[in-house]
Amino acid sequence: MTIAVRAARLLRQFSLIHLLAMATALTVVALAADAAEQQLKLPRFASLRSGEVNVRTGPGVRYPVEWVFVRRNMPVEIVAEFDTWRKIRDYQGTEGWVHSSMLSGRRTMLILGEVRTLRRSDNGESPAVARLEPGVIGALQQCRSDWCRVEAGGLRGWLRRGEFWGAYPGEVVK
Repeated sequence: MTIAVRAARLLRQFSLIHLLAMATALTVVALAADAAEQQLKLPRFASLRSGEVNVRTGPGVRYPVEWVFVRRNMPVEIVAEFDTWRKIRDYQGTEGWVHSSMLSGRRTMLILGEVRTLRRSDNGESPAVARLEPGVIGALQQCRSDWCRVEAGGLRGWLRRGEFWGAYPGEVVK
């Protein structure tokens, strides 16, 4: 066997070993990312990634769809986890299971009850930016003390923490 043939064989073996090592490393990284996601504290808020999300009676496709959410960005509370499935609770307290791919870590809020005043700064005397109707969904940008900065309908301002659903009492959102 010539030196060139031996070199070619060694190169192929090295390439195969290198490929196997890369595949193993990628698998370990993917498993670590999944484990890290599952170690986030419970309960926690998330939002719906899609405009249509099937909510099931249990954690898997073999469980029947109980209802369908049809509002993208709706805030939900994750209360349990099983593999790639998350048990969620909506603002009415209704619970069910969704696949984790249907959820986003993006924080949102939902106006409940009555019309709320979005203010220019975190002060009850601050000028009004807008009046938000019940059912409005907006981005939750920051919370400190009793006030949270939100964006809804292209407008930014501050709401009192108790005027919407989507943040825990005393929770700091950055």
